Amino acid sequence: MSSHGHDVIVVGAGPAGLAAACRAAECGSTVALLDDHPHPGGQIWRALARQPKGKAARWLRLAGERNVGWIAAARVFSAPAPGRIALQRSHGDLELAYRNLVLATGARERLLPFPGWTLPNVMGAAGLQALAQSGFPVKGRRVVVAGAGPLLLTVARYLRGQGASVRLVAEQTDPSTLYRFARGLARHPAKLAQAVFLRAALLGIPYLTGCWPVAAEGSAKLESVTLRRGGRTWSEPCDYLACGFGLVPNVELAALLGCRMAEAGVQVDEYQQTSVAGVYCVGEAAGISGLDLSLAQGEIAGYAAAGRPEAARKLFRARQSHARFAAALDETFALRGELRSLAPAGGPL
Repeated sequence: MSSHGHDVIVVGAGPAGLAAACRAAECGSTVALLDDHPHPGGQIWRALARQPKGKAARWLRLAGERNVGWIAAARVFSAPAPGRIALQRSHGDLELAYRNLVLATGARERLLPFPGWTLPNVMGAAGLQALAQSGFPVKGRRVVVAGAGPLLLTVARYLRGQGASVRLVAEQTDPSTLYRFARGLARHPAKLAQAVFLRAALLGIPYLTGCWPVAAEGSAKLESVTLRRGGRTWSEPCDYLACGFGLVPNVELAALLGCRMAEAGVQVDEYQQTSVAGVYCVGEAAGISGLDLSLAQGEIAGYAAAGRPEAARKLFRARQSHARFAAALDETFALRGELRSLAPAGGPL
C-alpha cells in the first residue's frame, strides 16, 4: 500500500467538499480532494462536471486554479492510526496522512416501507435521476414522483426534460404548511425565483399536496402505485415510482473516527470542527442543510483547517442566514402523521 501526506484532506467532492478544498488550498495548504465517484460535483453537480455552469462552474474552476489534488473512485475503508486514512481503489489501495481532515460525506435518501416497495422499478427519487443522468432510458416512460421536499420538483423537472411522462408529483406536506413556507420565501428572493422557475417548468403536471404512496402493485415489476390524499385512495398506472422522503446524513466515516453525534448529524463547533481535534464536518453530514449552507460551511472549515480562523469568522453571518432558511425547509417538509411512524426508530426525522 503506497502512502502520501497532505496538510488537508477532504472526503467528498460535492459542493461543501469543493468549497472546503478550494479555501484551504487558497491559504497555501497542500490539499487532496477524494470521492468514490470518477467525477467531482456530488449528486447535485456531478451531471454538470463536463459542462459546468453557475456556481458549479465557479467552484470546479477554482479547484483547478488552486491546484487541489483530485483522487477519484476512492473509498475510505479504515483509519489505521490518528492522522491517517486508508483508501480502496481499483488500481491499488492507498494510505494518506493528514494534519486536518474535512468530512463532506453528504447524505442518502430516506425510503419508507410500504407494501410493494421492493418491487423492481420502485426507486429513490434522486436515484432515478442519477440513473437517467448516466443514460438509463426514461423517455416515454410513465413516472410518479412522490415523497417530501423540494427535491421532488427538481427530479420531476429533470425527468420531464429527458422525455419521461411524469404523471404527477405527490407531496406529503399539507397545503397550509406549504402556503406558510411559500409566504416566507419573500424574504429570500433568489429562492423564490428558483421556486417559480421550477413550478413553471412543471406546468401541466399535477402537484398534489397532502398525498403519498401507500402501496406499489405489479407481478414481476411495478405496474401501478396506490396513492392516498385525504379520504381518497386511487391507483395510478406507472412504469417507475421515484420516491424519497427527505435525506439522512452519511455519518459512518465520522463514527469510525470517533466523532460525537448530534440529533441532526455529526456534532460540530462554530468552525465546523468535530469532537475529534483536526477533523471537520460540513454539508449534509453535519445536518441536512441545502446548497448555500453547505457551501458556507465548506468555506469556513477550509479556512479553519488551513489555520485561518479570522477568514472563517467573516462567513459566520452568511452561514447563520442560510441556516435559518434550512431550518424552515426542515420544518415544512418534516414527516407527519402515519408516515412519521414508518421512519426507523432512533433515526433522524
